[in-house]
Amino acid sequence: MAYDEGLAHRLGESLGGLPGISEKKMFGGIAFLWNGNMLVGVMGDGLIARVGPEAQEDALAQPGARVFDFTGRPMKGWVVVDGAAVSEDEALDDWIARCRDFVEALPPK
Repeated sequence: MAYDEGLAHRLGESLGGLPGISEKKMFGGIAFLWNGNMLVGVMGDGLIARVGPEAQEDALAQPGARVFDFTGRPMKGWVVVDGAAVSEDEALDDWIARCRDFVEALPPK
């Protein structure tokens, strides 16, 4: 499956200055890991956002968000956001911040 390389580039630009960021091919797309924990990614034309179980309900209430159901089983604490909903940098930065709030509390891998 191809993924939106433009969105991946924008994520790389936004996260580039954050210590501990790495990229890895996952889910047929690309993922950005922070200290070894997945933070965000791109699959198809959507943003994969790891917001955590406590923030999932609020995240799903945001425009363009849906449950991340890659394998037929929804992943708790993860959402997919339509690419159109993160076409503006401010919206993308908001999703990155949501994900950072959760992943920052995880122990490094």
